[in-house]
Amino acid sequence: MRILDGLTGGIRLAMAGSKNPWGGKSEGDEPRADKPSGPRNPWLPPSGGSGGPGDGRRGPNIEDIFRNRGPEGPRRTGGPGGPSFRLPERSNGKSWVPLIAAGAVALLLLSTSVHLIGPQEQGVVKTLGNYTRTLDPGLKFSAPFPIESVHVEDVQGVRQVRIPDSGQQAKLILTGDQNLVDLSFIVRWNIKDLADFRFNLVEPIETVNEVAEAAMRAAVAETNLDEAFSGQGRAAIEQDVRQRMQRTLDGYRAGIRVLGVEIEKADPPAEVVNAFRDVQVAEQNADAARNQAQGYAQQILAQAQGEAEAFDRVYEEYRLAPEVTRQRLYYETMERVLSKTDKTIVEAPGVTPYLPLPEVRNRAQQAPAQPAVPARPQQGQ
Repeated sequence: MRILDGLTGGIRLAMAGSKNPWGGKSEGDEPRADKPSGPRNPWLPPSGGSGGPGDGRRGPNIEDIFRNRGPEGPRRTGGPGGPSFRLPERSNGKSWVPLIAAGAVALLLLSTSVHLIGPQEQGVVKTLGNYTRTLDPGLKFSAPFPIESVHVEDVQGVRQVRIPDSGQQAKLILTGDQNLVDLSFIVRWNIKDLADFRFNLVEPIETVNEVAEAAMRAAVAETNLDEAFSGQGRAAIEQDVRQRMQRTLDGYRAGIRVLGVEIEKADPPAEVVNAFRDVQVAEQNADAARNQAQGYAQQILAQAQGEAEAFDRVYEEYRLAPEVTRQRLYYETMERVLSKTDKTIVEAPGVTPYLPLPEVRNRAQQAPAQPAVPARPQQGQ
């Protein structure tokens, strides 16, 4: 009620011709010579006049306040970047803002419509979110975004995955002879069909890892432990894994080409590596003994075959001259036997003659120039 009473009093006072509280003057008021007719307007700059009716001051206008304009004309309250900053106008008096906005939109549309695709790359185009075509290398054009969007991918670059990763544990795989082997290998691949690769796979790297591990386990399960450790066995496993992976990925329509598989390590599990090394040492020793026995057997066999061939030649000569061959064999045999003994006893009726053949041989070697004197045989009872 007090607020309403105050407002009513103010209205009555204004209608009665009281002084304007904003500095203006009411009808019937005459300006006084000794002082201004009213308080100075705080919204106008100070003037050199006395504040009378000739000083040009008037009551503030609400439009002038919001337009930042006074009775003297437009005023600037800031620097070049202040609230009253304006772009330069064109020759026809219009603003440059529409042209700048149109140029920005045109540049955006041009950047999303022109595509430079490298020699090892391809691009897939989606029109309103659906796949429509594939772009080959070169300068290609498409509708601007968001009508068409283009995704460019390197399709010829070789990519690789390592199984297991450096942060993962060892991969123990069961062989065909029920042994465990710790395998680590690398798979190299690239993109064969970009559309299938982009739209049929959610996680390409994860898919390649899973398919590679499954193919490796299937291939190793069909081989023995020794084949997994040997060079030829590894090559066969790598080729088998590559073929298995390619068949599986083609069935998924993954758009991936498997270039090769390389086994980096094929070791026994760490828990049994010492026992496995002992087994390997024992197998190597057994192989060495086996090879030595085979060499000795081959040597004896070759010697026996040579003697058999010599006997066959002697037999051929014996068939031509039996008596001569028999005597020759006797003499050669006696010469070979007597050359290895020091005593020779010749049995005779009633006596046993002794021939000191080694002593005669020694004397002959000591005095080769003197004529040899045959020793008389001693007779014993």
